[in-house]
Amino acid sequence: MTGIREALEQVRAALGAALDVDAPRGLGDDELLLAAGALERVGRLLDAHRAVFAGEIADRSLAELGGQRLSARKGCRSAAELLERVTQVSGAEARRRISVGVATRAGSGLTGQPVPAQHPHVAAALSAGEIGADAAATIIRELGRTRTVADPTRLDVAERELVDQATGSGDGAPVRASADELAVQARAWAAFLDQDGPEPDDERAMRRRGFRVGRARDGLIPISGELLPEVAAKLTRLLDAHLSPRSGGGFLTDTERADLAVQAETRTNEQQRHDVLAAIIDTAARSGEHPTIGGAAPTVLVSVRASDLDASRGAGHADGVEVPISLRAVRHMMCTGGTQTVVSDDAGRIIRLGSPERCFTPHQRRAITLRDGGCLIPGCTVPAAWCEIHHVIPDSRGGPTHPDNGVLLCWYHHRSIDSSGWAIRMRRGVPEIRPPAWLDPGGGWRTSTTSPTRLADRLADRLDLPAPPERASA
Repeated sequence: MTGIREALEQVRAALGAALDVDAPRGLGDDELLLAAGALERVGRLLDAHRAVFAGEIADRSLAELGGQRLSARKGCRSAAELLERVTQVSGAEARRRISVGVATRAGSGLTGQPVPAQHPHVAAALSAGEIGADAAATIIRELGRTRTVADPTRLDVAERELVDQATGSGDGAPVRASADELAVQARAWAAFLDQDGPEPDDERAMRRRGFRVGRARDGLIPISGELLPEVAAKLTRLLDAHLSPRSGGGFLTDTERADLAVQAETRTNEQQRHDVLAAIIDTAARSGEHPTIGGAAPTVLVSVRASDLDASRGAGHADGVEVPISLRAVRHMMCTGGTQTVVSDDAGRIIRLGSPERCFTPHQRRAITLRDGGCLIPGCTVPAAWCEIHHVIPDSRGGPTHPDNGVLLCWYHHRSIDSSGWAIRMRRGVPEIRPPAWLDPGGGWRTSTTSPTRLADRLADRLDLPAPPERASA
């Protein structure tokens, strides 16, 4: 092993001497492209050996080896973590290398007979430097999903055809397919191989269902997956129910209300679906019907420096995500979930722990719901059960946690209340709103509610009818 390591160090030194970082600037266009291709071919050989080593590490870290597995002896939970520590690559890259290494690694049976690799065509092309790790991982990932149901002969044909497409050696592949093009073809092959067979559709669907939360890109977290039809139907109906145009804004005439609802909505359909999903998640978290964590409802911890919050600069950090969150998001979560002050010294020791700020109680929420009916913003159709309670005067500025200082806002309008132009104030315990200037140049304050009881009172006042003698709320 020492000889291999020394040889690799010599190769690395030779490459470093041969490749001048400024060399590309002096090349012509064609020379630049040819050199980039040659450099990639060198990288493919490295990819092949990276996969081989990753596969060997995974083989020595099999769970059935117990405490003798390599990862455990080195203080790591898994082969992926061990590889990540040794190479400093990301966890996702470590898992990809292990996946490729395991799938292209030949083994031996219980009696010592050789066992071919799961993907022999990919293994041969990878070891020859004809394909890279990204192409190999794509083929293995897409075809691997069909391995338990596909006919072995057809699976072998599909793998060989995809390798030919990647290397440009097949009759129908005069040009090498890129990794993205290969992914499209691999998915088509997977759909062909995983046709209805002995398993009914429901069993196939149960096997393929899934939901994935991806890695951060440009400040957003992508999600993907496959839903069972009945789950998709329920989600679709929830989205439809809260995205359908309905009346709102009790202080307006029908014509004014319709115009306001149309003008005030600036979100795309996709953005509205996101915001409905955010409300679904918040509603589920506070419902009390889900498992607790440490005896409390699932709660996201957000840390932010007090100096950054006071100066309105910097960012916060939420546990469970890699990217920082904006101070606007921090204030939104503070308003919804409360705050707790933690003071530490320069060395990081906690020297003072404040009491958590009290949130609105269920009794207060019910009272506010009866008063407001739903999201306070006219034209918004999100019902009270899906809304959050907004401190009109923030508790950081001394605003009390009292129904006279709390109003119902949906997730989107709560998140954007500081920047959307809508203004809210409390007048003797009654919320009033002022639309943004672009929507209502007059800028007058008006009461707002969708509470059926309050709307009935308002209608009676307009028609000069006597109010009902008695009113009860449940």
